[in-house]
Amino acid sequence: MTHITSFIGILPFEWAHYAFMQNALLAVLIVTPLFAFLGCMVVNNQMAFFSDAIGHAGLTGIALGALLGMAETPLWSMLVFAVLMAVGITVLRRYSAASSDTVIGIVMSFTVACGVVILSRGGGFNKYSRYLIGDLLSITRGEILSLILVAALFLVFWLSSFNRIFLVSTNTSLARSRRVNIWFTQGLFACITALVVTMSIQWVGILVINALIILPAAAARNLARSMAAYLWMAAGMSVIAGVSGLITSYYWSSATGATIVIFGMVFYVGSLVAGRVRGR
Repeated sequence: MTHITSFIGILPFEWAHYAFMQNALLAVLIVTPLFAFLGCMVVNNQMAFFSDAIGHAGLTGIALGALLGMAETPLWSMLVFAVLMAVGITVLRRYSAASSDTVIGIVMSFTVACGVVILSRGGGFNKYSRYLIGDLLSITRGEILSLILVAALFLVFWLSSFNRIFLVSTNTSLARSRRVNIWFTQGLFACITALVVTMSIQWVGILVINALIILPAAAARNLARSMAAYLWMAAGMSVIAGVSGLITSYYWSSATGATIVIFGMVFYVGSLVAGRVRGR
């Protein structure tokens, strides 16, 4: 990692000389492909609302951490709550007569309300507002190592489960005939999504993390004609948007996560235009 940041430091740009920007760039290069691949699976499984719900429910994880005396470092309470919420939503989707978006909306509304109530008691909500917009420029090398671990776990999951998840997302009847446990597969995917989203909230921000996951995948889907092209186009757009947003936020003094989303939206709009032109 030291060699990588040293290489970034010799780039002929002002921002590259600062350690916080070197760390942030390294984090972007790790997390943007991860978000892109996850986003492709989320879009394919029509779970965009679910990943958004997990992000917003991070408030409740923070609130639980505050109650347990982990107000300064509530990551573990956020992770545990996110996984429990993912499992709970999967169970409710299976046994409830309500549609999936209704179940997710109900759970998200309730959990967010609980988090706001707990954190706002005594007027203490302001000190947790940093989680709403994130602070990628504050990431440390130790936290980058945590991101690398999460990325490695996701890669293992991706290689071992992609075919099953893709089959479940496209044809549940065929998946059953192939003896794929649909609900276990969906639950496992929900838990992995919850872990990735929750782990990234403190640097990206609750308000924009879902957009970072969805936009590159949605843009690539407008253009790609094969699954391989879909995945790699999403990853490329995500990395370019991430690096562009990071550097622009340095010069604009703006929130990094939100600035990256703006570039992601540019790619999405561009993909719509390109798709229309190509279709003529």
